Amino acid sequence: MLKEFKDFIAKGNVMDMAVGIIIGAAFTAIVTSLVGDLINPIISLFMGGIDFAGQYTLLGEGEFASIAAAEEAGAAVFAWGRFIMAIINFLIIAFVVFMLVKAVNKTKKAEEPAPEPAPAGPTQEELLADILAALKK
Repeated sequence: MLKEFKDFIAKGNVMDMAVGIIIGAAFTAIVTSLVGDLINPIISLFMGGIDFAGQYTLLGEGEFASIAAAEEAGAAVFAWGRFIMAIINFLIIAFVVFMLVKAVNKTKKAEEPAPEPAPAGPTQEELLADILAALKK
């Protein structure tokens, strides 16, 4: 059973998947920084200084200065701003992954050798000459 497990782990697909997960985890930090440090401030600027991540609706009674204060007090909050930011994060990640896949596919196509052209067949004139010769026989 141990040998079967080693064979399974040694397969290319499992190793490729492991590498992909590790790189994906590292890539998440980059995208999180991109969204949080670069894109959110631009969105906030166009929205009049509104930070979506801090937007919420209180589902109970009381007044709190921020979503963190409401959560710390144990109040029920509807954190719709975080949801909007999660959607924005997803769209950015999906777009970046799309661009990466597109670049990899383009690179793979460039590396593939061009298919050899099919051998040229006889021309129409040659075929007609062959038919005429066959009819004369």
